[in-house]
Amino acid sequence: MTTVRPMDAGLDEQTRAFYRRSLEALRDAGVRYMVGGAYAFAQYTGIERHTKDLDVYLCEPDVSRALRALEPVGCQPDHPYPHWLAKAYCGELFVDLIYSSGNGIGVVDEAWFRHARTGVVMGVPVLLVPPEELLWHKAFVQERERYDGADVAHLLRAQAESMDWPRLLRRFGPFWRVLYAHLVLFGFVYPGLRDRIPTEVMRKLAARLEKEVGHPASEGDLCQGTLLSRAQYLPDVELWGDRDVRLEERVRMTEQDVEIWTAAIDREEGPPGDPEA
Repeated sequence: MTTVRPMDAGLDEQTRAFYRRSLEALRDAGVRYMVGGAYAFAQYTGIERHTKDLDVYLCEPDVSRALRALEPVGCQPDHPYPHWLAKAYCGELFVDLIYSSGNGIGVVDEAWFRHARTGVVMGVPVLLVPPEELLWHKAFVQERERYDGADVAHLLRAQAESMDWPRLLRRFGPFWRVLYAHLVLFGFVYPGLRDRIPTEVMRKLAARLEKEVGHPASEGDLCQGTLLSRAQYLPDVELWGDRDVRLEERVRMTEQDVEIWTAAIDREEGPPGDPEA
């Protein structure tokens, strides 16, 4: 594992102490977890920003144990989105317990832990979400009120040369166009740095695109925009009757998952997707 430097200055002491106690409580209870969100992003890029929560990533079977471990810290459990997220509240502060992504495709599995890096957050030695998986989640956050494209570009600028590109390509799988779009934009944002993206990766994705050009589309009325924004493509599925990819075999969100996630659009304070806001 690669060790990266601590980046957690600037918080008020009450928040820092709560986050530290939470991380220590999870550790002492033997819960396997990784820190993601703003704190992993800061350690990979040097760009520091403090948000209203602490993002902890873990496998779904460990969520209940994590919620119990946080009770002695003063946290009240909540499980608002069964397909990807639980929360532990302590007054206005809270910890997000994340085991997938809001669009249902970014499931946390054992490979996250195998490739996690080590770091220090709030003075606690922790595992960090790998940069590849951090990028994978952020690449799909393309809401009207929040677009994480700049975060993706900054991750690529800082980490592209050390990334596991075959694994990253496997993560995107059939949704490789999303990755390709970000890589093309990276070359626009940083024309002098575009060679940081491996040539073979760009050629492979360009070849996939070339192979599709001129061939009849086979997906019919499928809309995949709902993987990028839970709100902006609702007219496609509700007004025009397109099939919602989230209900397809490749994603496996249930109709109830989609209903809960959609109903929360109007009441959420921050932008959806990756909890970091």
